[in-house]
Order: sequence, then C-alpha cells, then structure tokens
Amino acid sequence: MTLRTEAFLDRVQERGNYETQQEAERAARVVPALLGAHLVGEERAELAARFPETYALILLSPLQAAEPLSPERFVRATAAWIEGATEKTAKWDVGAVLTRSVLLQLPVGFDLLFGRSLST
Repeated sequence: MTLRTEAFLDRVQERGNYETQQEAERAARVVPALLGAHLVGEERAELAARFPETYALILLSPLQAAEPLSPERFVRATAAWIEGATEKTAKWDVGAVLTRSVLLQLPVGFDLLFGRSLST
C-alpha cells in the first residue's frame, strides 16, 4: 500500500469514525465505484485525479451510466451496495470519502446533500 493510499484510508477512517480500516476501505471502494458509474463526461477524469491510484482506477472502471444520478439517488444506490447499510449510514459513508476537493468536482447539489455549501 502506498503512503498516499494509506493516508487516504486513515483520513476516511477518521472522518467516518470507523472502528477498523476494513470498514473505511469498504466505503473508499464503493463510493468511487458508484461515482464513476454515474458521472458523465470529463468530470470522471477530473475527479479520479483527486483519489489515490487504486481508487482512481475503481472510479474509472468501464461501467458508465447514460446520465448522472441525483445526490439523493446516489445515496440510495450507495446504501444498496453496502450490506446492512441504510440511507443514513450510506450518507455517512459517502461523507467520509468525499473531501472538499472532491465535492468541488461534483455536479451541483452534492455539496448541500453532505451539509456543505461550496458555491460561496
């Protein structure tokens, strides 16, 4: 594991208040996979540059939707991908992975969903 990957997982674990690094890694894999599948256009590549290589490759996987998900549908999809998750815990997982620099790359509305207004 590279230092950048290790630091990223440590930050996710801290932000998500996860007891184990395995819990943090689960969120760190699911969130970029869903983002990559549901972002269209150049946003995918710009966003991938914000993640360590392992997670950037997950984000850039060949799966790609025809249109982006709304923030609310994104949270529901995240909950569906994580065993035992609810929309509330999925929102927590997403918030643990998405940093301010990542949120700045997402379509309008994602920042407000996670309690941050970045448009000001």
